[in-house]
Amino acid sequence: MRIAIFGANGQTGRLATRHALDAGHTTIAVTRRPGDFPFTDPALTVAEADVHNANAVAGIVADSDAVLSTLGVPFTREPVSTYSKGTANIVTAMQSSGVTRLVVVSSTGAYPASGRTGAPFALRLFEPVITKTIGKTVYDDIRRMESVVRDSDLDWTIVRPSGLFDLSGVTEYVAGEVDPVGAFTSRSDLADYLVALAVQHGRKDTVTISTTADNPTMWQMIRREAFKSA
Repeated sequence: MRIAIFGANGQTGRLATRHALDAGHTTIAVTRRPGDFPFTDPALTVAEADVHNANAVAGIVADSDAVLSTLGVPFTREPVSTYSKGTANIVTAMQSSGVTRLVVVSSTGAYPASGRTGAPFALRLFEPVITKTIGKTVYDDIRRMESVVRDSDLDWTIVRPSGLFDLSGVTEYVAGEVDPVGAFTSRSDLADYLVALAVQHGRKDTVTISTTADNPTMWQMIRREAFKSA
């Protein structure tokens, strides 16, 4: 399968690209900064494109069998449109070229789950504050993105991870049409799940993914976000 990955130069995108290649897929890593992409592979094409550029997106999508979107934007108080406008361009390009399989990364932060189990007290305390303050513009645009995907006639899956963190390998994560567990999702687990979903056709659903092993503490995650450089 030939998989196009948008947002491929982000932390999750790089991992998803590596997982796709390791699974034997021909892969197109789409990024605005191809010179910064950290690795090469005979089955990898690194393509330069901005998702806001509809023509550039169309040329890449037409040459793929499935599309993964790992677009991400840091928290900001400024208006955000990358998720919704970028995904709208991807959807339009897919519809025009006849490519049907789309998997996009969303967030449980945009849709807090009342049925979440194992949530630490700090998450219950800070999640409502974050979603209404520093995360508001990002989560607003993520919700717009989800509407764009759901309104399409594509074969789509929306994936909602929880707080993202790094692990060196893939764990026995909990994923599917279930409430999230705990507060976190490792990027390695998310990348693995995204690639597995790319080959599963006939789906139109929204799923979660939770990592239940080797999690950081909520306070470690809060400190990381508070002191992250722009």
